Amino acid sequence: MRVVVIGAGIVGAAAAYELVRAGAEAVLVDAVHEGRATAAGAGIICPWTGRVADPLAVAGAGHYPGLLAALAEDGRTDVGHREVGALVLLPPDGEAAEQVRARVTARAAADPHAGEVTTVDAAEARRLFPALGHSGGSFQGTALHLSGAARLDGRRLQAALVAAAERHGLRTLSGTASLEARDGQVRGVRVAGELVSADAVVAAAGAWSPALLSPAGVHIDVVPQRGQIVHLRLPGSDTSDWPVVLPSGSGHYLLTFDDSRVVVGATREDGTGFDHRVTAGGLAEVLRHALAVAPGLADATHLETRVGFRPTSPDGQPLLGTVAPLEGLVVANGLGSGGLTAGPYAGTVAARLALGRAPEPDPAVELDLSPYDPMRFAPA
Repeated sequence: MRVVVIGAGIVGAAAAYELVRAGAEAVLVDAVHEGRATAAGAGIICPWTGRVADPLAVAGAGHYPGLLAALAEDGRTDVGHREVGALVLLPPDGEAAEQVRARVTARAAADPHAGEVTTVDAAEARRLFPALGHSGGSFQGTALHLSGAARLDGRRLQAALVAAAERHGLRTLSGTASLEARDGQVRGVRVAGELVSADAVVAAAGAWSPALLSPAGVHIDVVPQRGQIVHLRLPGSDTSDWPVVLPSGSGHYLLTFDDSRVVVGATREDGTGFDHRVTAGGLAEVLRHALAVAPGLADATHLETRVGFRPTSPDGQPLLGTVAPLEGLVVANGLGSGGLTAGPYAGTVAARLALGRAPEPDPAVELDLSPYDPMRFAPA
């Protein structure tokens, strides 16, 4: 069986890897658009703190241990993944803080991958993430520590998935794909004039999916949401084990990597289209929120600001499943800001659907795909 995957972000790369490991012939096509969400994403794996429960993201976090083990068997170990824990900075209002504490504790208790939840005081929080402290003022509140949270480098993981899949026979093509369909059945894709026949197609083209699918009569309601994410460096600081920092309520975050790099983000800008610019307002927003909780970053060096276009749906939920009007088409899209958390698992599910198989059950997660029906926004 041959399956074509369109889009080589984290979702498409994971789908291709699952397909070739299952023995299928797979072709991965990518247009290499500027602003792919995977290339810009921060890389936080901590789905237990949001205001709204996200079963797909929880399943995604639980999928990582097995995926990393499989990649290691294929000789791919350097994906920037480390279980560093997370600090959820509690709001100063006692009632609001208790609501956050109750929510996070309950969700963590339901998922063994979350690890242990403990309350830490300001001094311990500053010890774990020293940039929270500064001679001119420092974090004085309390925080929850989730030991199971992790961070990873999305670019490295995507490259590892593609390289490992190529080891199993994956073919990759660069260019803009167009769907080929006849009599209600996907027949393949056309890339640069070449027809690549296929029994099934996985559409994982992110925010660019409407342009891909509309000519085939498939309406996918996702739009690009611009995210600007700032990368800083603290020379001389060993940031390899610093936890992810999640201030309650703001939607912003801080995390670190091994090379004294601190990543702070992010904007959530709707209505920008594919405008791939770093803006003064976006940069100011991100740095203002970062310095408000981590004044120790004031002397950090600005390395770069990455811009990515998150694919978002009208209800904020992913689009994952088969497309009834066009047999053989599977859509995996709309993961928004949770792409690096849920993306590898969503890609794996999409691959299994393309092969006519059900997603593998996870005893820790009862995942119902019906809320993610990719055709739920289609015109009647």
